[in-house]
Amino acid sequence: MNEADALDIVQSAIWTIIIASGPAVAAAMLVGIGVALFQALTQVQEVTLTFIPKIIAVLVVTALTATFVGQQILAFTQEIYGRIGTGF
Repeated sequence: MNEADALDIVQSAIWTIIIASGPAVAAAMLVGIGVALFQALTQVQEVTLTFIPKIIAVLVVTALTATFVGQQILAFTQEIYGRIGTGF
């Protein structure tokens, strides 16, 4: 294994992490913006109001995209095991 192989593996791992975490992070961001807008318009400054909708949104999005995320992680794992099997 040389430096190019190591960098390729790291790049693939980072890309897999971005793809796998993307839906949950996007949902939390969108709900956070919506709650912040609601709080700014109504001047309701309840601290717990920001957490509960985000938690629910992240759980729902995670449940809906679990198969997609699992497929991405499985593809990365198979790629790594394939490289190990062939000696990189």
